[in-house]
Amino acid sequence: MVAGVNSIKSIFSNNFASRSKGNNVDENLTKARVNREYLVKHIETDDKEMKDFLFTLGCYEGERITVISVLSDNYIVSIKDARYSIDRELAAAIIV
Repeated sequence: MVAGVNSIKSIFSNNFASRSKGNNVDENLTKARVNREYLVKHIETDDKEMKDFLFTLGCYEGERITVISVLSDNYIVSIKDARYSIDRELAAAIIV
């Protein structure tokens, strides 16, 4: 019975450690939590028009971005104290 308790503790601590290291993992904005500020690591797309559009919004590497809300496939984001609505495709291209 003691071995069972130790293995449960081991599983719990391994899961906790992997979740706490999650900040170092690149993920796109569709997986971001609401009302949490993120740093844009890069824009992952080959579509030059999409990159240019995001750049005009102020969304580029090193900039801070916050997901305000998610309504269906629309993401309301805050970039440089301005709010924008972007679709899932744009949000998926933003790596945080």
